Amino acid sequence: MNEIFKGVFRIRNNLATKNLVIGRSVYGEKRTTDRGVEYRFWDPYKSKLAAAMMNKLKIMPIAEGQTVLYLGIAQGTTASHVSDIVGETGTVIGVEIASKPFEKLLEICEERKNIIPVIGDANKPENYREFVDHVDIVYQDVAQKNQAEILLKNAKAYLKKDGYAIIAIKARSIDVVKPASEIIENEIKILKKEMVVLETVGLAPYDKDHVLVVLRLK
Repeated sequence: MNEIFKGVFRIRNNLATKNLVIGRSVYGEKRTTDRGVEYRFWDPYKSKLAAAMMNKLKIMPIAEGQTVLYLGIAQGTTASHVSDIVGETGTVIGVEIASKPFEKLLEICEERKNIIPVIGDANKPENYREFVDHVDIVYQDVAQKNQAEILLKNAKAYLKKDGYAIIAIKARSIDVVKPASEIIENEIKILKKEMVVLETVGLAPYDKDHVLVVLRLK
């Protein structure tokens, strides 16, 4: 076992995080114990961040004690691992617009006290200002057409000057006809107007027509 990023471990051919809630799985993932520490395996087929790490992501800025604004948290699969990483001294503020996955998220939040669930539209960051101050990370995984614009709105509103943004660009949520490479290139072009792109990683074979992009504000 070795630590490939802060709080992220490789156990044999699996990614894993230290389990913040001992004895509990979140989405049916397996657990293992090593030297008295319990780890949760992180499935790259169910998490775009894990998929990027399996595909040799070099920059993974999420770390213990940080505050993460998570846009499109859904039912909390990836966010539960982010919760493990930031630990008891960190916070994940999870924004989700759909009520059904939000209900599942609420169940997870009963055990994971460092996740704050917010039902709201990531396209309107002003609507959840009461829950957010300035954050270390903006992480976005939304299935809307204006994905780049949504990230820019939230980064300008809440991201610290030295913070990072991470976005999963879903080409087919933007256009089902154009080549994925053209769609992704256009979204990155929009992001580059106000942000610096540090790294772009394709997510195949775990997710088709998706990339994960790591950025900072200019």
